[in-house]
Formats: sequence, C-alpha cells, structure tokens
Amino acid sequence: MANIRSAIKRVRQSARRRVRNRIVRSSMRTFVKKARTILEEGDKAQAAGAVREAISALDKAAQKGIIHRNSADRRKSRLMKRLSTLEKPTATE
Repeated sequence: MANIRSAIKRVRQSARRRVRNRIVRSSMRTFVKKARTILEEGDKAQAAGAVREAISALDKAAQKGIIHRNSADRRKSRLMKRLSTLEKPTATE
C-alpha cells in the first residue's frame, strides 16, 4: 500500500476508473457480440440495427480512451464488411 498522500489518492482514482472502464468495455463487447450473432443468422434489417448500436458503443469507448481509436475503427470496419456481404444479392437470388 502507498504511503504518500498523492499515491493513496491515485490508488483511489485508478480503482474508480477501472470499474467505470470495465462497465463500458463490457457493454461494448456485448453489443459487438450481439451484432455478430445477428449477422450470422442473416436477418438484414435486424443486423443493420445491431451493427449501428455496436458502432455507437465502439465510438463511445474510443472517445473515453478505453480502447484505441484505430482499434475501434478496425472493429467497425469488420462489422460493416460483414453487413455489406449480407446485403449484397447473391447469384442464386
């Protein structure tokens, strides 16, 4: 345990931030996971909404510094790529 007053304060601050960051990161992962499962099911309308929610969660996490903005952009790009392949008409249709 820290002995210096400023170090003790930093321990308290980092504990509060860790809890807050974990909540945001967890919800972000939940939205992304939900979007992926809906994309695999193949429902176009529902998938578009789920991807929109996941992108919003990724942007918020990047804005708060929980994940790097390039990481958020990469994940958003991958989701959009899957969504676009779902929306493209195939040769059998």
